[in-house]
Amino acid sequence: MPDVSVLLPCYNASETLEETLISLQKQTYPDFEVICVDDGSTDDTNDLLKDWCRDDPRFINIPIDHSGVIEAANTGLSFCRGEIVVRMDADDRCHPDRIKLQRDYLLKNPEVAAVGSLVKGFPEDQIGEGFQLYYDWLNSLVTHEDITREIFVESPIANPCAAFRRSWIRDLGGYQDYGWPEDYDLWLRFYLAGARFAKIPEVLLEWREHPDRLTHQDSRYSVENFLRAKAHYIAKGPALGRDAVFVWGAGMTGRRLSKHLVREGLPLTVFVEVDGKKIGNTRRGKPIIGVGDLMREWKKYKNPILLTAVRARSAAPLIKASLDELEMIEGQDWWRAA
Repeated sequence: MPDVSVLLPCYNASETLEETLISLQKQTYPDFEVICVDDGSTDDTNDLLKDWCRDDPRFINIPIDHSGVIEAANTGLSFCRGEIVVRMDADDRCHPDRIKLQRDYLLKNPEVAAVGSLVKGFPEDQIGEGFQLYYDWLNSLVTHEDITREIFVESPIANPCAAFRRSWIRDLGGYQDYGWPEDYDLWLRFYLAGARFAKIPEVLLEWREHPDRLTHQDSRYSVENFLRAKAHYIAKGPALGRDAVFVWGAGMTGRRLSKHLVREGLPLTVFVEVDGKKIGNTRRGKPIIGVGDLMREWKKYKNPILLTAVRARSAAPLIKASLDELEMIEGQDWWRAA
C-alpha cells in the first residue's frame, strides 16, 4: 500500500492535465498513488485519464457526475490510502523531488500537520503585479510562526503545494462548503484545532496563471467571501471571549470586515485611523479615533483585541511599528486581518 496519495480533482483540464501528470510521473519518490477525480468533464479529460491509468497503475481514475471541486476533493479523499495526502491541481506542475521532500519532512516532524512549499507562477507573461506580490508574500511565510501570524491576512499556503496528514483532514470532516474558499477554510480549521504548519523553503510547485482558473471564476473566491471567512474564524479563535474589538482602518477594507465581525456577534467598539479627515467621525455608529488616543480607549476594557484592516501592504510595517511602540503584542493583543 502506498504511503502517499496525490489528490487531483480534474474538470475540463485536457489542455493542461498532461503536463501535470508528467510532472507527477517524474517524481523521484516512487511509492505513491494519484487519485484523479474527473468531475464530470465535457472535454477529453476522462479519455486522457483512462490512457494514463492503463499505462501506469499508480494513477487511478474516479469519474463522477459534475459536482464541483469540494465534492470532487472529498470523493478523492475517500479513495486515498496513504497517510500523507499531497494536493495537486490539474493545471500545475511540481518539482521532481516534491513528494520525496514533503514526505520526508512529515515523517521527520510528527508534530507538523501540513507542509507546503515555495511557489512560482507561470507563464511569466501572465503574472501581473498583484499576483506577483501575493507569490512574494506566500514565499515569505515559511515557519509555523510566520504562517500563523498572518493566517488572517490571506490563505498562507497555496492549496496545490500542500501535503498533509490524512488523519487531520479526516478528523476535521474533510473539505467544507460555507460559500468561501474551501482551501482557506481548511487551513483556518487546522489552525483552530492546534495544527502546526511548515514549508519546504524551495520552489516545489509551478502555479499556472490563466483567466479560467477557479480563483478567477468562482464567487467563493471574492474579496467579500474571504472577509466572511476571516470574520467567522476570528470570532471562533483570537476574538473569542473578548469584550471589545478595535479595528485599525476605517477605509473600505475596515468597513467591510467590520460588517462581518458584527454579524458574527463580536463587540465592535472603535476604529483607529491615521487619516485626519476620518478621525472624529464614526463608522457603523462607532467612533474613529487617532493612534494617540488608542491606549486611553484600550484601557477601558478587560480583554480587548485589535484587528488591522488596511489593504495596502506598505502600511503593515508602519502599523506594526506603532503598535510595538505601544507595547502591544502581535498574536495576543492584535492580529493582522488584511
